[in-house]
Amino acid sequence: MIRSFRSYLACVPLLGALCLFVTPARATDSLGEALSRLAPSADPRVIDLAVKASECAQTQGGVPSDRLAVIDYSRPSSQPRLWVFDTVKRKLLFQELVAHGKNSGDANATRFSNAPESLASSIGLFRTSDTYMGKNGYSLRMTGLEQGVNDQALARAIVIHGAAYVNEAMAKVAGRIGRSWGCPAVRTAVAHKLIDALKGGQMVFSYYPDRRWLASSQYLKCTGGQLAKAEANTATRAGI
Repeated sequence: MIRSFRSYLACVPLLGALCLFVTPARATDSLGEALSRLAPSADPRVIDLAVKASECAQTQGGVPSDRLAVIDYSRPSSQPRLWVFDTVKRKLLFQELVAHGKNSGDANATRFSNAPESLASSIGLFRTSDTYMGKNGYSLRMTGLEQGVNDQALARAIVIHGAAYVNEAMAKVAGRIGRSWGCPAVRTAVAHKLIDALKGGQMVFSYYPDRRWLASSQYLKCTGGQLAKAEANTATRAGI
């Protein structure tokens, strides 16, 4: 017992040194790296694009945002493909199933639209707005920030809301969840809390590997200096 305790004491300086070595490396991680570690099931390349787009929007006169939702429509609807992060505290708040539009595809979304009554989802960067009670209950409006890609979101009533057809049981039995009319619908059990976390000017990034959009999006074209300044501002708010 005494020998074990002495061995422990001998290891304490080494453990302290290891802590000093590991902690600064974590603290100096980029925001994209930090969020990817919080959500290991997410594609780190998608998380990185989402962070860059969000930070880019904030360098262009946008109000600072503390929350970021990332939707990866390249994944089937039977898998969690929505992550909501607190970018200041660097925390994962939600990891959820999310529906795509009826005309975007069956189990997998492959078609996207900005057109009214298309019943398809839209990709790109959005900023959240106000909440309201509608036919789908508590809902969150979003403004599409990308011209010709998602800027009709408000007119189309593309909102975040809860839906009974978004559930794990259906995903297991049918191989997919139900589909919306273009809205990123979530489970009713989490809808209210998730919406409250995202309301009031937060960022939502909806991804699909569409080459034209990836090549043309203004929010994926900020310079390294602009992004570094935006990340520094986030770090300052976090007290890092």
